[in-house]
Amino acid sequence: MMKKLLLVLALALPLAVCAEEPLEVSGIYPSLASFNNNGECGIGAVVPWAGRLWWITYPPHLTHGSSDKLNSIAADMQLEQAPESVGGTHACRMIHKESNQLIIGPYFIDAEGHVRAVDVKTKLIGRMTAVARHLTDPANLVYFYDMEGALYEVNVHTLDVKKLFTKPVPGWHGKGAYTAQHRLVIANNGEEPVGGIKIENLAPLPPKTEEDRGVLAEWNGTEWHIVERREFTDVTGPGGINGSPDDQAPLWTIGWDKRSVILKLLDGGEWSSFRLTKASLAFDPWHGWYTEWPRIREVNDGKFLMDMHAQFFDFPRTFSRANPAGIRPIATHLRYVPDFCAWGDRLVIGSDDTSIMRNPQAGQSQSNLWFGKLEDLKTWGPSAGWGGVWVDDLVKAGVPSDPFQFAGWQNRVLHLVNDGEAPAAFTIEADASGHNEWQPLETINVPAHGYAHHEFPASVQAEWVRLKTDTDTKATAYFHYANPNPHPASTATPEIDPAKSALLRPAKGNRNLQVITPDGYYEVNEALAFEAKEQPPELKKALPDLKIPPVGQVDATSVIVTDHLGRRWHLPKTDAAYDSPATPLRAIREVESERFLANLHGILYEIPRATGKGDLDPPDFQKMKPLATHRAALVDFCTWRGLLVMSGGAAVPGAGRVVASPDGKSSLWFGKTDDLWRFGKAVGWGGPWKNATVRAGAPSEPFLMTNFDRKTLSLEADAGEGAVTVTVQVDFLANGTWHDFTKITVPPKAAAQYEFPVGFNAHWVRFVTDRDAVATALLRYE
Repeated sequence: MMKKLLLVLALALPLAVCAEEPLEVSGIYPSLASFNNNGECGIGAVVPWAGRLWWITYPPHLTHGSSDKLNSIAADMQLEQAPESVGGTHACRMIHKESNQLIIGPYFIDAEGHVRAVDVKTKLIGRMTAVARHLTDPANLVYFYDMEGALYEVNVHTLDVKKLFTKPVPGWHGKGAYTAQHRLVIANNGEEPVGGIKIENLAPLPPKTEEDRGVLAEWNGTEWHIVERREFTDVTGPGGINGSPDDQAPLWTIGWDKRSVILKLLDGGEWSSFRLTKASLAFDPWHGWYTEWPRIREVNDGKFLMDMHAQFFDFPRTFSRANPAGIRPIATHLRYVPDFCAWGDRLVIGSDDTSIMRNPQAGQSQSNLWFGKLEDLKTWGPSAGWGGVWVDDLVKAGVPSDPFQFAGWQNRVLHLVNDGEAPAAFTIEADASGHNEWQPLETINVPAHGYAHHEFPASVQAEWVRLKTDTDTKATAYFHYANPNPHPASTATPEIDPAKSALLRPAKGNRNLQVITPDGYYEVNEALAFEAKEQPPELKKALPDLKIPPVGQVDATSVIVTDHLGRRWHLPKTDAAYDSPATPLRAIREVESERFLANLHGILYEIPRATGKGDLDPPDFQKMKPLATHRAALVDFCTWRGLLVMSGGAAVPGAGRVVASPDGKSSLWFGKTDDLWRFGKAVGWGGPWKNATVRAGAPSEPFLMTNFDRKTLSLEADAGEGAVTVTVQVDFLANGTWHDFTKITVPPKAAAQYEFPVGFNAHWVRFVTDRDAVATALLRYE
């Protein structure tokens, strides 16, 4: 009895800060950073158990034998690594209630913290991404699901292993598995075959279209059934990490396609679908590698948090067919989040920070945890995203679309395209209460092969909206949403001092940060202490990769970047100090694994990788999004020990820590990646034309529009005599599809001003004149 009482007290202890607690910056403890000797070191699972917080890391491809550890800490934040660690690429976790054990990766941990490891060399072979309750013997057995598709059965007492299937369903890059309503549901999110493994002839469904990527499948213990051929990740329910509470509880799973995030619900044995926004296009590649383990997880007292495509949502535990209400956007983020949990009164988020797989500017892979409060998320990125119910889809008259999430957004625009041969009426229906009570909200008529947009007034409130047409047609219905940015725009004046410049690199030979300045070389340790040193040989070999190359060009009104296909993209400017700075400024670098952070003319951007193929996938400028306008002296940046580090005198207002070298010749800012939002909302000005000679009908090059707030357009056009009509075209899908938004008549020898509707947004904008002219098109984003 006393032992049980002590265990309860240990689980309930508050995480008070004590005198021995190590250094913390922006919620990150550098001493807790995880490293390995492989191409990637992500934190695959993080769980509180037996009075400690446990987590595992993963390399890219190994099934066992890597240097990855089973880690844990208690309230004193002192790191311990389990001697039972066996390495491998694992991200599964479940609490097995009958035996009172935490299962995390291949490890079974009892209520007193004793660790056992399954034999991963000869029995449980693979990269375990999910563990689920057993269909017929849940007290003694669990299922393990492997990234390559294998399904195992493991005895929780003896750790004996039985392989049930090698690969029963199509799709690759296995992610989630969960048992509910007398079935095991599994998910994967890729279509890249691995190692010559063949799909068993159980539930084959080869791709019929290029959209058939990944799978959601279910097994009733006898037969496999394909639910949907799309990319899916987490599978869970209101029981969360403990498993389904009973056989009637609903099941939830999240995925995506080219339209939007997909939320599927299994309730009463029937599947239904809902859709939500994406906040980033960095997770979309068809192979599934750039999307780790987005989750729906309980974080405290029955409150669930959903993370998908760089966006956190409040997710109600009561989500079901009878009550699909309560999902609300909280914030966007830059962290690459494989898992998160509550620990005491803190929210803990794992990450995949620094990978060397496609990043020659880092010496070794490493990641860390972030500790904070749930309410801290509201200070991260503003809620903003896009997505739709149809994209170039054949639509039947009178058949409603999937519901699209609507509540919790202030600025909302709907883009509609009718690619049919006849006019179509699009009716928007709203479910105001979230109880499947649909009422007509608005009908919008769109001509054949036409486009329309609709901004929703702030007074329109509903949980979900859906659409239907009055005729069979080919249609697109796509939303852009945004909430006000809580961070005011920066008014700083850039002061770029060459003496403060430094190149940064996570070291390879040790776990320090390497700092190369004009005056010398330093290394920074986990206590953020500088030490002047001689450059090690391994750094000298890496110096060519650290050089700052020029990216793009700056003209009178824009920054122009050119992608790997030769296409040119125009971006806004901020301050003349960035036109030709005295010292080179790093423009693009991988920060957070497998995506880029860009610093272009004082504006920070997230840029996805372009193809998902090759070792050094180039930036996909077409799918970029602005984050913040910093107006600072930002020379170089990287992630190290889970911290974002910046050189050049840049410092995020009210966040992070500036540390100087003892000789005063160098200083760096240390914080977390999601501190960058605090620089201030993204603002700027510019355009594709400035007194440019343009030809009638020839469109300008694209100018970025997405995720900027108030937008004003100024036009001038001199055709000699008479007015010039300028057609404003928008690409709201970020795929090169353009639609006429409006036409503006520009009088001779005069300017025309146009203010875009409040709430309107699209990814890109361009301009076309009806006459040859000398034209100027400038936008101001405030």
